[in-house]
Amino acid sequence: MPEKCVLDVHERPAPGPWLLFSLQHLFAMFGATVLVPFLTGLNPAVALVSSGLGTLLYILLTQGKIPVYLGSSFAFIGPILAAKTIGGLDGALIGCAVAGLVYVAVSALIAKFGVRWLLRLLPPVVIGPVIMVIGLGLAPIAIKMATGQAAGGPYSSEQFVVALAALGIAVVFATFMRGIFGLIPILFGVLGGYLVAIPFGLVDLATVAAAPLFIIPEFMIPGVTVSPTISLTIILMVAPVALVTIAEHIGDQTVISKVTGRNFLVNPGLHRSLLGDGLATSLAAMIGGPPNTTYGENIGVIAITRVFSVYVTGGAAVLAVLFGFVGVVSAFIQSIPTAVMGGVCIMLFGIIAASGMRLMIDRRVNFAEKRNLIIASVILVIGVGGAVIHVTDTVQMSSMALAAVSGVILNLVMPGRQKGAAGEALFAPEPEGAPAE
Repeated sequence: MPEKCVLDVHERPAPGPWLLFSLQHLFAMFGATVLVPFLTGLNPAVALVSSGLGTLLYILLTQGKIPVYLGSSFAFIGPILAAKTIGGLDGALIGCAVAGLVYVAVSALIAKFGVRWLLRLLPPVVIGPVIMVIGLGLAPIAIKMATGQAAGGPYSSEQFVVALAALGIAVVFATFMRGIFGLIPILFGVLGGYLVAIPFGLVDLATVAAAPLFIIPEFMIPGVTVSPTISLTIILMVAPVALVTIAEHIGDQTVISKVTGRNFLVNPGLHRSLLGDGLATSLAAMIGGPPNTTYGENIGVIAITRVFSVYVTGGAAVLAVLFGFVGVVSAFIQSIPTAVMGGVCIMLFGIIAASGMRLMIDRRVNFAEKRNLIIASVILVIGVGGAVIHVTDTVQMSSMALAAVSGVILNLVMPGRQKGAAGEALFAPEPEGAPAE
């Protein structure tokens, strides 16, 4: 058992602590997971169900060896918003489903050829700026939401005050609180902002009070509840985002490996975890939920509590599915004012951008080298500037995908690329004496 471990990966807690530990993970992921459907127009209840089902599928495909939780991915917000103007939400979800299949294809390639080719395609100097593009590209959305302009309305000082209150509460919890309270500042920012918005008349409490206890979420199942048009334009707009989220996946697997004292990149293997993440994303899209991704918030909970049990994250997944069928929860989420979400998004989207910078600092990307400076600069300007390539009159490549592809190409063709062993060392065999699985 790893040092200072409360519960190891395959240990099952007693029923009482099990429920409390799982609720802790549910709270950690809740705010961010429901925020994505709120921003994109998807159903928050379906997002809860799809994140829970996706996590359970992930646990199954990784042989119950990796205690992570899968929630809604922020990387797909921009592409979904752009895609739904072309083919509606149901059409955008087809693109998300194909993005999940990109994971599956990469998983198959890793299983057959190893992982070094992927490290050459996606080094930190490419991934860091692309992650920054995700956050910076979403920044205008946060400001419009905070000021009441998201739906084309006029600037509202009242809504901006509410947004700043939500932002301030989130900042206070993130900065001054410890333990689980410090891990869920977004959730407390939303709850606090919600209370502040009530006196301003921005909340319809009657809708929440009249909500039924149990509901059937509005699933969007192709061929059953919706008949989406399969669009190559949307697929090219959404699917390449998988390049970014695959890199995030590798980072999260590295962190959880260090926290638990294992090497999950080797056992059960990156190919298995990518397969689980990809199929969970496709599953979510096929029922009307946003794409899934491994959540750093829940990894943080594991690091603090030292509870590594996969039963705990699995329990959180079951609770998420159950919450999706509770009408009061769904009504509450849909009653949250846009300004409140805009306030917490100011911090959240900024953190996404800053995490890209942190990745490059942690991996010691040297910007004294002109090649690194050029690669990062091109990615940032193309991604934030909104550049697109029109393949045909109807088919185009989105700015985020174009930024990622441009970075990959520049890294491959520019001289001076280092063949550093740091990345490859992540996939070295586990040392003797490593915990047996």
